Amino acid sequence: MFKFEEICELIQLVGSSGVANVEVEHAGSRVRIEGRTQVVAAPAAPPAGVPAPPPIADPPAVAAAAQPEAEAAAPEDENLHPVTSPIVGTFYRAPNPDADPYVKVGDFVEQGSTLCIVEAMKLMNEIECDISGTVVRVLTENAQPVEFGESLFMVRPA
Repeated sequence: MFKFEEICELIQLVGSSGVANVEVEHAGSRVRIEGRTQVVAAPAAPPAGVPAPPPIADPPAVAAAAQPEAEAAAPEDENLHPVTSPIVGTFYRAPNPDADPYVKVGDFVEQGSTLCIVEAMKLMNEIECDISGTVVRVLTENAQPVEFGESLFMVRPA
């Protein structure tokens, strides 16, 4: 039987290594972890005799153009604390589909307050806030998959 910590370590290793998937069998138990694969589309070559179109934008120029916007937003976000997912699973804002969300933007939360649920392997894991403060942003849509370490909420510390 695998320990929870062992499974979490395998998930981290698969996520950081870029491996497509891993299946491990130990003492009669088996766990399969599928990583994300990145598909990079190569531009198709134009037919013979047709000139290639010019590039749309130089990537460094695009990055330089976007940089002032990021810098302008940085002072506002500087004091925010991210609340991250401790596990891989499905994010739910409320205890059931008919209930109100645990928290909304603008709510004040205490340390230890439940912010959401992350379902993993049919287990509902309540995610608690690790600081007291005001919820400024919800970064994940309801019923969407989340990764280990992914930011779920931004909280302005009290």
